[in-house]
Amino acid sequence: MREPAFWYRPRSLPSYALWPLGALYGAITERRMLRQGADAGIPVICVGNYHVGGAGKTPTVLALTRLLRELGETPVVLSRGYGGRLQGPVMVDRTRHTAADIGDEPLMMARDVPVAVARDRLDGVALAKSQGATVILMDDGFQNPRLLKDASLIVIDSERGLGNGQVFPAGPLRAPLKAQLDRTDALVLIGDGRAANEVAAELAKRDKPELRARLKPDAASLAQLFGKNVLAFAGIGDPERFFRTLRVSGIEVARTRPFADHHMFSREEIAALASDAEREQLTLVTTEKDLARLRGSEGVPDGIVPFAVQLEFDDPAKLRQLISDHLYKARERRFSRR
Repeated sequence: MREPAFWYRPRSLPSYALWPLGALYGAITERRMLRQGADAGIPVICVGNYHVGGAGKTPTVLALTRLLRELGETPVVLSRGYGGRLQGPVMVDRTRHTAADIGDEPLMMARDVPVAVARDRLDGVALAKSQGATVILMDDGFQNPRLLKDASLIVIDSERGLGNGQVFPAGPLRAPLKAQLDRTDALVLIGDGRAANEVAAELAKRDKPELRARLKPDAASLAQLFGKNVLAFAGIGDPERFFRTLRVSGIEVARTRPFADHHMFSREEIAALASDAEREQLTLVTTEKDLARLRGSEGVPDGIVPFAVQLEFDDPAKLRQLISDHLYKARERRFSRR
């Protein structure tokens, strides 16, 4: 779906009209979040959002993957496989799976880390452990009570924040904010914006840390686009964030084309983009996540440049200490129950 514009404006007539539905949806979700999840037997770190749509979960998962490996751990990502047809449990295989099978994010992440896709997360845990996982990284699933989480890191785009602060469908929140704050262990704020400062302040009252991070472009991607004018397109939760990242990185963005999150591109759409780019002598550029979906399409033209980014934390030592502490406490709790 394409998120409604009123979600990220001051409270308006549509949000007031949808408030009763949001209150019902929020109450049901909050009640579900109170359930006690099953213990995976190994530490589970969840990377989630308070709201629907994208904010940078995937780069955060990959950054945590690198950190956990530095700590001597063997992480395996657990994903629901949103947008894919396979129920799982299945380990992602980039040589035979497409985004239509297991979703775009798992396909993209599997280049760097083993990824287990399972609609039932408990089945996914068993599969991840069979691959030698010492830590499970949950991609999303913060509001899902099926699995006990040892740490929950919430990602927010600091430029956008949480919009009008209302619960879906009146706004972008997946559950009432207080219920989500109560279950948060750390906040990851991406970018230099101030839109999430109030949320960070509320968590500080609960003695929960704030971690600042930024998306840094890959040097090879910059080299491919240096001196070129581009037509940028993206079907992610917040396409404008991608376009903004390109411009901040010094890329000359001549035209943009946003699509809905997880959009499955048709051959006709790609042909039209390629035709527009050729006519105006522009280079097509998109996100790595979009490229993962394009790889499953026929007739994808050459010349589409994926713009790779990596999440870098302002204080890596603070993140390292946070994750180390949660791993220690998770294992101590399990040991004490033996």
